[in-house]
Amino acid sequence: MSGLRERKKEATRAALSWAAVRLTAERGWSAVKVEDIAAAVGVSPRTYNNYFSSKAEAIAFRHLERSLRLAAELRQGPPGEPLWEAIMRAALRQLEPGPEVEHMPPQGPDEWAAGLRVMLAEPALEAEMLRAGKIAEKELAEAIADRAGMNLGTDLYPRLVAASVMAASNVALELFVQGGTGEPMEVLLPRALRMVAAGLPTP
Repeated sequence: MSGLRERKKEATRAALSWAAVRLTAERGWSAVKVEDIAAAVGVSPRTYNNYFSSKAEAIAFRHLERSLRLAAELRQGPPGEPLWEAIMRAALRQLEPGPEVEHMPPQGPDEWAAGLRVMLAEPALEAEMLRAGKIAEKELAEAIADRAGMNLGTDLYPRLVAASVMAASNVALELFVQGGTGEPMEVLLPRALRMVAAGLPTP
């Protein structure tokens, strides 16, 4: 029973986080209240406050959750799979929407990118995103060290790979929300990871 309860709690947390992202991207930062996010998921504001202390924390959790799933999938992947292939596969899996977002209204890629651009420029969100990124990078480095049979305390490689993967993801997201290339994350992220895996040779 406790396992089922925990799964329900995690599903609610993920749904609240995704609703915070979607509503803020659609309406703008100041137009979305905790009450709106809670209503989108069908819970009370009090329940929302049991999971998140702010709107920024809820939005940043989406980034954290996706990155933590990447690390978990990396640990569970086939042992003989080359590291960068495993990273690519795990990273692309995290772009797939989960069941908690099925009830949310669809948006066109351009509208979605424009909304994300405005949302991510909000100063109140910056500190939470940085905090989530550092937590995720540490977890990813541990997963890489486990997979490569290295010591996280003495080997540079796992930390460098984790930092590079997070940087590639951040740069791909920035390009996506800026809309300069007109390409989705499903194209930009693999390209960024391939460049990093190749050692960033001069074009």
